[in-house]
Amino acid sequence: MHCLATVLIRFDNVSKRYPGGKEALSRVSFEIDSGEMVFLTGHSGAGKSTLMKLIIVMERASQGQVFVHGLNVNRIAEKHIPPLRRDIGVVFQNHQLLFDRTVYDNVALPLIIAGFQHREVGRRVRAALSKVGLTDKERVLPIALSGGEQQRVGIARAVVNRPQLLLADEPTGNLDRGLSAEIMKLFHQFNQVGVTVMIATHDLELVSRLKKRQLQLHEGRLVDHA
Repeated sequence: MHCLATVLIRFDNVSKRYPGGKEALSRVSFEIDSGEMVFLTGHSGAGKSTLMKLIIVMERASQGQVFVHGLNVNRIAEKHIPPLRRDIGVVFQNHQLLFDRTVYDNVALPLIIAGFQHREVGRRVRAALSKVGLTDKERVLPIALSGGEQQRVGIARAVVNRPQLLLADEPTGNLDRGLSAEIMKLFHQFNQVGVTVMIATHDLELVSRLKKRQLQLHEGRLVDHA
């Protein structure tokens, strides 16, 4: 399966132990091809968030190697972490929006940090808001939006840099069934245009509907990756 495609993410016998001895991940190995859409499933505390933090180098593995774009991120120098992250969009369950800034400003933030020109920022922000159906909300403060709309702002911010990889950590955890399906549809659309998508969720009903590969964690171990 992996010989013809480019492997985007590879975990090779990865374990993560925290101070005090808690092992969040234990000897996890898998590969994700460029352009795949994969679900990371398992109970709360199974290690899903830890696994994603290793990909964006918010944490480093205690044992084993993590490769992203062929780069061993376990050994990456601190100065090389920001360029790596610029190519990875991250969507959080709690949105992590700035509530004193408009929707436009929230989505523009990664581009401003990356040093994009003002005109290009405007073009990309409006394109991202259009993709998530929020073109008419750019001057609104997030507090005036519904939970589903706030999550879509978070997704627009994650894709405004046009990343090759999109990570979503329980993106539908606070949403009702209809909104959850809508958010999943958005991720599916990004995947259809070539973005690699990894979604951590414990909503197995949503997962079963999309019929994509699952990486299932149980107490830090990978028990199924069909």
